[in-house]
Amino acid sequence: MPAIMMPKETPRCIVTAPARLHLGFLDLHGELGRTFGSIGVAISGFATTVAVEPADSISALGEEAERAARVARQFFAQREGVGGAKLTVTEAIPAHVGLGSGTQLALAVGTALSKLFRWDLKTRTIAQLAGRGNRSGIGIGAFDTGGFLLDGGRGDRAEPPRILVRMPFPTAWRIVLVFDQIGHDMHGENEVAAFCALPEFPAATSAELCRLTLMQALPALQDEDITGFGRAIGAVQRIVGDYFAPAQGARFTSPAVTEVLRWMEAEGVHGVGQSSWGPTGFAVVASDAQAQELVRGAAARWGTAHRLSFSVVSGRNHGGDIQSHAPSNVQRLSTINK
Repeated sequence: MPAIMMPKETPRCIVTAPARLHLGFLDLHGELGRTFGSIGVAISGFATTVAVEPADSISALGEEAERAARVARQFFAQREGVGGAKLTVTEAIPAHVGLGSGTQLALAVGTALSKLFRWDLKTRTIAQLAGRGNRSGIGIGAFDTGGFLLDGGRGDRAEPPRILVRMPFPTAWRIVLVFDQIGHDMHGENEVAAFCALPEFPAATSAELCRLTLMQALPALQDEDITGFGRAIGAVQRIVGDYFAPAQGARFTSPAVTEVLRWMEAEGVHGVGQSSWGPTGFAVVASDAQAQELVRGAAARWGTAHRLSFSVVSGRNHGGDIQSHAPSNVQRLSTINK
């Protein structure tokens, strides 16, 4: 009796990359030889998921399909003799709102291609090849391990900043996100121009930011002290936000988001601010119950009248996920990307 030939399953790789909040820079002066230095946290609730299959040419479907195809072309242009791929973006982090959408899309696409074609590229290499991580390593750290992250800034070498500190974000804590539909265009060339136009950053201010981080934010996080952590993050946000005010119009980009954050501070929340260039604002609170109460109160006061929306997320203490064509074969980046 002839053997029954089973159809061959098409190789496939699916990668999910989590969103992140960028909570501030630590040293924009740079007299010690390193510039920027960032703190941030990976979050749940928002992610980019890309499925990749081998193909004769490059094509993409779904949300952010054009950007995904552009990233894939960057990688294939550097790999001689490799054909193409079909990409399907099944979910995408909202673009240009401060959640790291561009970096996470690039890391998801680059990682999926690397695994599918056995290029064996590390995350930092993928970021560098895609032109990401030029100032901050928080997106790379969020993809690798998740958690609360601190990077060491950019030195003389043309490589993304390295993560120096990774700490778990307390599981009970919640982060209220405040979205404004107005968006902004502070990315790409506009972002570079904004940095170039800003005044010199005082060395004493950098020292204060580092002190707030090392001597208040990190110990408070270790002790799960929401008040101490919130006060440190709030202070960092005020200092950095005021420095960027000439580029973004005020301490925070969106006047409507600013109004909500002021109200939350009046309600006793210390850790409020804006992620990256915004316009998304955030508030770190001690529990889901407190977060939901804040959202109900904010929605009752502002709702859709100011084009605002609200979401409650938690910190994500693991990195991105990789899944092969076999559904049971799921790997966590924190265990394979060392």
